[in-house]
Formats: sequence, C-alpha cells, structure tokens
Amino acid sequence: MGDLEIIKKAIDGDDEAFITIMKEHKDTLYRTALAFLKNEHDAIEAVQEITYRAYKKIHTLKEPNYIKTWLTRIMMNYCQDQIKKNKRIVIDERLSDSLVTNDRSQLEITEALSTLSDAEQQLIHLKYFQDVKIKDIAILENIPEGTVKSRLHKIMKTLRQYFNEKGEVDHV
Repeated sequence: MGDLEIIKKAIDGDDEAFITIMKEHKDTLYRTALAFLKNEHDAIEAVQEITYRAYKKIHTLKEPNYIKTWLTRIMMNYCQDQIKKNKRIVIDERLSDSLVTNDRSQLEITEALSTLSDAEQQLIHLKYFQDVKIKDIAILENIPEGTVKSRLHKIMKTLRQYFNEKGEVDHV
C-alpha cells in the first residue's frame, strides 16, 4: 500500500493508518519541537500533544500530499503558543550552529533572529530547517508563491541590514 493510500485511510478514520503516519513523521515533529522549545521534555510533550490534535483533526486535511507540512504547521503553532504562554523567546540553535563557528558569533546570530517576528521565524524554519518547498509553503500559508519569495527576500535583507549596522556583514 502506498503512502498516499495510507494517508487517505487515516483521513477516513483508520487508526492503524494514522499510527503509521505518525511513526513516519515523529522524528521531524520532534526536531521541530526541540528547535522551538529548546527542551527535550517539552519537545516530547509537544509530539504527544500534536499526535492527539492531528488525530482529532485528520479528517480536515484536504490535500493528502501535504501531510508532512500540515503536521509541521500544527507543531509550529503549538510551539509558538507554548513560547507565548511561557513568555520566552526561543531561537533555533541549529541555524546558529550551521552559520557560525564560535560562541560570540552564535550569540550575534541568535540576537539577530530575535529581531524577527514569529511569522518570519516560522518562515525561516519551514524553508531552511524543514526544507519545505516554496510552493508548499505558499499552499500552507494560503498565499502566492511570489509572496513567499518576497517575504524570504525581505527577511534576509533585514538580517543583512542588522549585521551591516553591527559591522558583521559576513554572517548572512
């Protein structure tokens, strides 16, 4: 049975198919939660909560091909709610790790990312950490592909400007 068939069965209420889907995507969901929440316990709890929420709402999934994006969006929304609830700003350390090699630079990257809105941070996460295609982001956000591209361009321009003002152009 193909992945698409399994997803369709899950949408139709097949519990075994749903479990199969969640097993397939649990690592991605866990990494997403850990990136936002920065705590293993909170990330595990988030995966459990998202499993429950996805189970309750799987019947609302309109396009089976976008199951991963749908699950990731649920996770990101949950994580953002948790961050707001706890009134703390969390930046994805993997971006810092991938862009820089020393502690000072990591702090500068973290500081720069903290200047972005939640929506901008989510867009960066989807594009650069979950490797979601621009087309898929557009569908997920219900906006044109050109809008996704222009928002990414604007975010990168903002980060470049931030580092130009700091005299740290080489990072972005």
